[in-house]
Amino acid sequence: MTSLIASRPGTAPNIVADTDDNLAVALTNVSVYYTTPVERVPTLKEHILRRIIGHRTQYREHWALRNVSLRVNRGEAIGIIGNNGAGKSTLLKVVARIITPRTGRVQVRGSMLPLLQLGAGFNNELTGRENIFLYGSILGESRAAMRARMKSIIDFSELGEYIDSPLRTYSSGMRIRLGFAIASSLEPDILLVDEVLAVGDMAFQQKCRVRINEFRQSGCTILFVSHAMATIREICTTGAWIDRGELRLHGPVDEVIQAYEQQQR
Repeated sequence: MTSLIASRPGTAPNIVADTDDNLAVALTNVSVYYTTPVERVPTLKEHILRRIIGHRTQYREHWALRNVSLRVNRGEAIGIIGNNGAGKSTLLKVVARIITPRTGRVQVRGSMLPLLQLGAGFNNELTGRENIFLYGSILGESRAAMRARMKSIIDFSELGEYIDSPLRTYSSGMRIRLGFAIASSLEPDILLVDEVLAVGDMAFQQKCRVRINEFRQSGCTILFVSHAMATIREICTTGAWIDRGELRLHGPVDEVIQAYEQQQR
């Protein structure tokens, strides 16, 4: 499956040809920006009055990504690093088609699994077991497929008898365990991971890292966002440093991390 998000007319640069079988993800001159009001307008009434008298609210542009071009090959594990607010999560959301870029093109080859906000879509009044079916349907899986995976999901989550308790009785850590167990039971071509290994206890974090490495060893393409450089080095072979929405460096993971850490000193 190929997904292509086209840019505005006149802004589309050349992109990797469809005949390139080694391609998994390609971003070409991708930009994402938002406009935020410079001054606060507290009520709708005041906003309307300003429009009537011709006083327009001033807006400021915030560039989340600016002209980012990045290619990820099949089977590659790339670590995406940078400071908070640099644009790392925005980049994953563009690839996941959650955000449409203002300009540029995005090409994705293969089935995709975003591990971005685990547990989004859960129903607090349903049990953990019932939420497995619900979350599976959100991820595009049939009820029969989720039933076949049920035991392995419950075993991985380590929820035991709590699996038949309402989700409103779960701690945040238990919800994350369930969300990761469900999502990671699938077999995608491309895996998007955003800081999900930074939650839970140490033992479960290690268990999640093992599962991510299993994806990598099976040939899955991985885009991995984290502030944990040791984990990036463990999982990834290449790195991409995003700084204030721009791609500063892309190359071997150790070189990218070294450059980033030197800049932080």
